[in-house]
Amino acid sequence: MIGMFDSGLGGLSVWRELARQMPGESVIYLADRDWCPYGPRSHGEIEARSIRIAQWLFDQGASSLVIACNTATSAAAASLRARYPHIPIIGMEPAIKPAALASLSSQIAVLATRATLSGDKLQHLALRYHEQTRMTLLPGDGFVEQVEAGDLDSPATQDIVRQALAPLTGSRVDQIVLGCTHYPFLAPQIAACWPDAALIDPAGAVCRQIRRLLQAHGLSAQAGNRPHYRFVSTAAATDMERFLSRVLGLDAIVESVALP
Repeated sequence: MIGMFDSGLGGLSVWRELARQMPGESVIYLADRDWCPYGPRSHGEIEARSIRIAQWLFDQGASSLVIACNTATSAAAASLRARYPHIPIIGMEPAIKPAALASLSSQIAVLATRATLSGDKLQHLALRYHEQTRMTLLPGDGFVEQVEAGDLDSPATQDIVRQALAPLTGSRVDQIVLGCTHYPFLAPQIAACWPDAALIDPAGAVCRQIRRLLQAHGLSAQAGNRPHYRFVSTAAATDMERFLSRVLGLDAIVESVALP
């Protein structure tokens, strides 16, 4: 069984792609909505919280871990891999390389939380491609909160997206990297604000990496396996159940757990 977590509902964009690519894999997904959003928190707080969540998922029977959150990946992936060296641990990586290679204008944008934009992982990637690609870093202030509220297409959400993309005015950006797993749920609004750019969602590449690691460790589900999906929230379950139903078309029961 794959353990997967995010600060909230955003990682469900990764779960959705995983269920499409690997329909036989069972998943336990934890939404840490009691601590959402992670963005304003310190790296130390996020690291400690991620370790606590990972241990809980392993105690529930997970044999691999997907950090379906860019901010938690940046803060905690290295520590988790050092602590659990024999467990496959997969994190998120902003898709700067494919965006840079695909850009015809040599101008790309990275849309992410402020914590991700300031993290070492993204800064190292930005340095690697800065000579050949002009890169605009855009903080998606308010994006996570709108997705968590299930408010994906209201005028208020449209205004928040429009403000975030305003710095692109006058540019020739033709690729926008979605650097937070919440953001694919706002893709229609982002595309409407900047229709000349392709939106790069790393979930597909991450899921291909999950498949490779599961195969390498002999953890892949057998062909024809009927998967079991378990959804857990550290806050009240009602809003998450509503999101699963309305956005993903799932009639699922969400468990509420308290993590100290």
